[in-house]
Amino acid sequence: MSYTIVPRLAQFGADIDRVHFINEDERELSLADDRIEKIIIRTGAKLFVLDPIQTYLGGANMNSANGVRPLMKQLGAVAARTECAILLVGHLGKKGGKAQYRGLGSVDIPAAARSVFTVGRIDVDDNMRAIVHNKSNLSPPGASLAFGLDPAGGFTWLGEYDITIDELLSGKKKPETQFAKARRLIETALAKGPVFSADMMQMAEEQGISAKTLNRAKDALGVISAKRGVQWYWELPIEVSYTEVGHDGQHSQDSQPCDGHDASMTSLTILAH
Repeated sequence: MSYTIVPRLAQFGADIDRVHFINEDERELSLADDRIEKIIIRTGAKLFVLDPIQTYLGGANMNSANGVRPLMKQLGAVAARTECAILLVGHLGKKGGKAQYRGLGSVDIPAAARSVFTVGRIDVDDNMRAIVHNKSNLSPPGASLAFGLDPAGGFTWLGEYDITIDELLSGKKKPETQFAKARRLIETALAKGPVFSADMMQMAEEQGISAKTLNRAKDALGVISAKRGVQWYWELPIEVSYTEVGHDGQHSQDSQPCDGHDASMTSLTILAH
């Protein structure tokens, strides 16, 4: 623990004085262990993490619903009583199939959770990962997010990323349609302000986007054409806000860190990777 997790937390700027661990030197921890609730109450913790969940089943059969369901129910009750979010980190099996069946162990593990995220590698860059919100009982699912794990720079949020759970699990993104490509071009080009309409047409032509497709995307985004002097400009409506992560892994200056998922929510959350 002191050689792996603590140095990483320090690298990311965590306040180590606010991070607590349960000592397992004399007794191994399990999901049913009363030390979980005791340390949450004693420290006033708002987030409790178990990684990986398969290690803390206390001898229960992780492939049996009867084995894991009582443990998950008990842990959920602890989260409710303490108003602490409990994050369970699991690992995905190598076999294919739907997301809910890819986790190691019984399907009752993700079924008992209020929220499930899946983390995986993005094929455009070895140092890029995406997190996809593939189950949410308490609110609409959040947008998929990309982050970097650069050996030198460490962890960096890269903003929203257009990827589905099926694409993430398969390791391949579906080819981008010309319409989606046109939308991305317009949003990226206009994110910083108005652009000459002639320049937009030229950029589209250089990317193999037809004028018809470009205008369809323009109408879908509500782009405004405005004449200033003798020049025509394209500009986004005032109410449009945009965050872009390109397929090359670069993000715009407007990219925002992840703040859409409430870490204080009283729930069980599964994070699989």
